[in-house]
Amino acid sequence: MAPFPTVTAFPNADLPRREGLIVFVRGLSIQAGIGIHDHEQGRFQTLVIDVTLDLGPAPVDRLSDTVNYETIAEAARDIARSGHVGLVETFAERLALACLDDVRVRAVTVRIEKPGALDGAVAPGCELRYVR
Repeated sequence: MAPFPTVTAFPNADLPRREGLIVFVRGLSIQAGIGIHDHEQGRFQTLVIDVTLDLGPAPVDRLSDTVNYETIAEAARDIARSGHVGLVETFAERLALACLDDVRVRAVTVRIEKPGALDGAVAPGCELRYVR
């Protein structure tokens, strides 16, 4: 009986290469002084924040090779602690720029929802993206 032939799943495939690493935090809920209307002054409202960081193809072997999730969350909390912010868009921009303080971040997308701010909608909000 003849031995089974060697079968290669992808005989002409190139070696795999890392194209990129995405680090994200989704659904971070924080309380912030936010809004431009009189009824929004002097009170906290919930923001639900998603942040996506593109770190490029660099290998990751240790925590120091990547961005710690807690760093992202703490940047959002710091913005909230800094005082009232008029627009969700301004909050998103500050958070995106804080993420870009890390030179490893090639691109950042920040999405912020403000639940309860618009009757009939699950959550209005904004999303912005910065790229180096």
